[in-house]
Amino acid sequence: MFDLGWTELLVIGIVALIVIGPKDLPVMFQQVGRFVGKARGMAREFSYAMNQAADEAGVKDATSGFKSATDGLNSIANPLKSATDSVKESVREDTDFNLDLNSDSLSEDRSEAAKKIQEATAQKAQAKLAAADAAEKAKDAE
Repeated sequence: MFDLGWTELLVIGIVALIVIGPKDLPVMFQQVGRFVGKARGMAREFSYAMNQAADEAGVKDATSGFKSATDGLNSIANPLKSATDSVKESVREDTDFNLDLNSDSLSEDRSEAAKKIQEATAQKAQAKLAAADAAEKAKDAE
Protein backbone atom coordinates (compact mmCIF):
# COMPACT_ATOMS: atom_id res chain seq x y z
CA MET A 1 0.00 0.00 0.00
CA PHE A 2 2.74 2.50 0.99
CA ASP A 3 5.46 0.49 -0.78
CA LEU A 4 7.65 0.20 2.31
CA GLY A 5 10.50 -2.29 2.48
CA TRP A 6 11.79 -4.17 5.50
CA THR A 7 14.52 -1.64 6.19
CA GLU A 8 12.05 1.27 6.24
CA LEU A 9 9.76 -0.64 8.59
CA LEU A 10 12.71 -1.44 10.86
CA VAL A 11 13.71 2.24 11.04
CA ILE A 12 10.10 3.26 11.78
CA GLY A 13 9.92 0.59 14.52
CA ILE A 14 13.13 1.76 16.17
CA VAL A 15 12.04 5.41 16.09
CA ALA A 16 8.62 4.44 17.49
CA LEU A 17 10.32 2.43 20.24
CA ILE A 18 12.46 5.42 21.21
CA VAL A 19 9.71 8.05 20.97
CA ILE A 20 6.78 6.10 22.44
CA GLY A 21 8.61 3.77 24.75
CA PRO A 22 8.53 0.00 25.21
CA LYS A 23 5.49 0.02 27.54
CA ASP A 24 3.08 1.89 25.25
CA LEU A 25 4.33 0.50 21.93
CA PRO A 26 2.13 -2.67 21.88
CA VAL A 27 -0.96 -0.58 22.70
CA MET A 28 -0.16 1.84 19.88
CA PHE A 29 0.33 -1.03 17.36
CA GLN A 30 -3.00 -2.50 18.46
CA GLN A 31 -4.76 0.84 17.86
CA VAL A 32 -3.07 1.24 14.47
CA GLY A 33 -4.20 -2.28 13.54
CA ARG A 34 -7.81 -1.47 14.48
CA PHE A 35 -7.66 1.77 12.47
CA VAL A 36 -6.31 -0.05 9.38
CA GLY A 37 -9.00 -2.72 9.74
CA LYS A 38 -11.75 -0.10 9.97
CA ALA A 39 -10.33 1.77 6.97
CA ARG A 40 -10.30 -1.43 4.88
CA GLY A 41 -13.85 -2.21 5.96
CA MET A 42 -15.01 1.27 4.99
CA ALA A 43 -13.29 0.96 1.59
CA ARG A 44 -14.96 -2.42 1.03
CA GLU A 45 -18.37 -0.99 1.96
CA PHE A 46 -17.83 2.00 -0.34
CA SER A 47 -16.89 -0.27 -3.25
CA TYR A 48 -19.94 -2.46 -2.62
CA ALA A 49 -22.22 0.60 -2.46
CA MET A 50 -20.80 1.95 -5.73
CA ASN A 51 -21.38 -1.41 -7.45
CA GLN A 52 -24.94 -1.50 -6.13
CA ALA A 53 -25.59 2.05 -7.35
CA ALA A 54 -24.21 1.15 -10.78
CA ASP A 55 -26.46 -1.92 -10.93
CA GLU A 56 -29.50 0.14 -9.96
CA ALA A 57 -28.63 2.78 -12.57
CA GLY A 58 -28.59 0.13 -15.27
CA VAL A 59 -24.92 0.25 -16.20
CA LYS A 60 -24.78 -3.53 -16.50
CA ASP A 61 -27.82 -3.52 -18.77
CA ALA A 62 -26.28 -0.84 -20.96
CA THR A 63 -23.00 -2.72 -21.28
CA SER A 64 -24.42 -6.22 -21.79
CA GLY A 65 -23.92 -7.67 -25.25
CA PHE A 66 -20.50 -6.08 -25.69
CA LYS A 67 -17.09 -7.71 -25.55
CA SER A 68 -16.16 -5.64 -22.50
CA ALA A 69 -17.73 -3.01 -20.30
CA THR A 70 -15.60 -0.27 -21.84
CA ASP A 71 -16.97 -1.14 -25.31
CA GLY A 72 -20.48 -0.64 -23.98
CA LEU A 73 -19.66 2.65 -22.32
CA ASN A 74 -17.86 3.85 -25.45
CA SER A 75 -20.89 3.00 -27.58
CA ILE A 76 -23.14 4.96 -25.22
CA ALA A 77 -20.80 7.94 -25.24
CA ASN A 78 -20.23 7.93 -29.03
CA PRO A 79 -22.99 6.06 -30.89
CA LEU A 80 -21.83 7.18 -34.36
CA LYS A 81 -18.36 5.70 -33.88
CA SER A 82 -19.88 2.51 -32.48
CA ALA A 83 -22.14 2.17 -35.52
CA THR A 84 -19.31 2.73 -37.98
CA ASP A 85 -17.11 0.25 -36.13
CA SER A 86 -19.80 -2.42 -36.30
CA VAL A 87 -20.31 -1.76 -40.04
CA LYS A 88 -16.56 -2.01 -40.64
CA GLU A 89 -16.41 -5.27 -38.73
CA SER A 90 -19.30 -6.80 -40.68
CA VAL A 91 -17.76 -5.71 -44.01
CA ARG A 92 -14.43 -7.19 -42.94
CA GLU A 93 -16.16 -10.48 -42.12
CA ASP A 94 -18.01 -10.53 -45.46
CA THR A 95 -14.95 -9.75 -47.57
CA ASP A 96 -12.69 -12.20 -45.77
CA PHE A 97 -12.87 -15.11 -48.20
CA ASN A 98 -10.48 -17.14 -50.31
CA LEU A 99 -11.10 -17.67 -53.99
CA ASP A 100 -10.26 -21.25 -54.88
CA LEU A 101 -9.42 -21.55 -58.57
CA ASN A 102 -8.65 -25.26 -58.56
CA SER A 103 -9.96 -27.26 -61.46
CA ASP A 104 -11.76 -29.47 -58.94
CA SER A 105 -13.98 -26.67 -57.64
CA LEU A 106 -14.83 -25.06 -61.02
CA SER A 107 -16.49 -26.39 -64.11
CA GLU A 108 -14.25 -27.18 -67.06
CA ASP A 109 -15.14 -24.01 -69.02
CA ARG A 110 -14.67 -21.76 -66.04
CA SER A 111 -11.41 -23.49 -65.15
CA GLU A 112 -10.04 -22.81 -68.64
CA ALA A 113 -11.18 -19.19 -68.47
CA ALA A 114 -9.50 -18.74 -65.07
CA LYS A 115 -6.24 -20.17 -66.43
CA LYS A 116 -6.38 -17.81 -69.43
CA ILE A 117 -6.96 -14.83 -67.15
CA GLN A 118 -4.06 -15.84 -64.93
CA GLU A 119 -1.75 -16.29 -67.94
CA ALA A 120 -2.78 -12.94 -69.44
CA THR A 121 -2.21 -11.20 -66.10
CA ALA A 122 1.23 -12.80 -65.76
CA GLN A 123 2.16 -11.70 -69.31
CA LYS A 124 1.04 -8.12 -68.66
CA ALA A 125 3.04 -8.03 -65.43
CA GLN A 126 6.14 -9.28 -67.26
CA ALA A 127 5.61 -6.68 -69.99
CA LYS A 128 5.36 -3.90 -67.38
CA LEU A 129 8.54 -5.09 -65.70
CA ALA A 130 10.35 -5.22 -69.04
CA ALA A 131 9.14 -1.70 -69.92
CA ALA A 132 10.27 -0.40 -66.53
CA ASP A 133 13.69 -2.02 -66.99
CA ALA A 134 13.99 -0.54 -70.49
CA ALA A 135 13.06 2.92 -69.21
CA GLU A 136 15.59 2.62 -66.42
CA LYS A 137 18.34 1.56 -68.85
CA ALA A 138 17.46 4.46 -71.14
CA LYS A 139 17.62 6.85 -68.22
CA ASP A 140 21.00 5.48 -67.18
CA ALA A 141 22.30 5.75 -70.78
CA GLU A 142 21.48 9.48 -70.89
